[in-house]
Amino acid sequence: MSEHKNADAPAWAWWAATGLWSGRLRPAPGTWGSLAGWAAWFAVIYIIRLLPDLAFECVLIAATLLLIAVSVIASGLVARQVGDDDPSYVVCDEWAGMWIALWPSRSEAAMAMDGDGWRMAFAGMLAAFLLFRLFDIWKPWPICKLEALPGGWGITLDDVAAGLFAALVLTLANMMIGL
Repeated sequence: MSEHKNADAPAWAWWAATGLWSGRLRPAPGTWGSLAGWAAWFAVIYIIRLLPDLAFECVLIAATLLLIAVSVIASGLVARQVGDDDPSYVVCDEWAGMWIALWPSRSEAAMAMDGDGWRMAFAGMLAAFLLFRLFDIWKPWPICKLEALPGGWGITLDDVAAGLFAALVLTLANMMIGL
């Protein structure tokens, strides 16, 4: 036990909560964290892209749910240690929200890695990034209500909701233009 009022978070929680330290970059740690989350998602897509369709979808869903769970736990531990409800350098929540926002681009991204459709994939991923950051910063209702949840739940679930909003907008836009 530390001499601090609150117990020290384990090292893994600091690594996870800060998005492998991407949350320590300045200015705009949330944007840096979102970019790092985007890169991590892209790496996962690269690794699983050759799986059969159902396995690809299941692995990506499982990885996203695991990321959300780790974010809730790690961000809660770090926030409790430092005595801050939502430290700016905690960006694992941005990673989780970004992964959800990128969901509509998953197939195009996997195909682009094999040489086809880079422009379409990049446009979708860029739109996901921009929409996620918009909803994460703006926090329209009900996203703003989720911030009030205790500990890691409030830190993470508002970004999960921002990611869902971004994914919904992208999905509707894709339906409207016939993709």
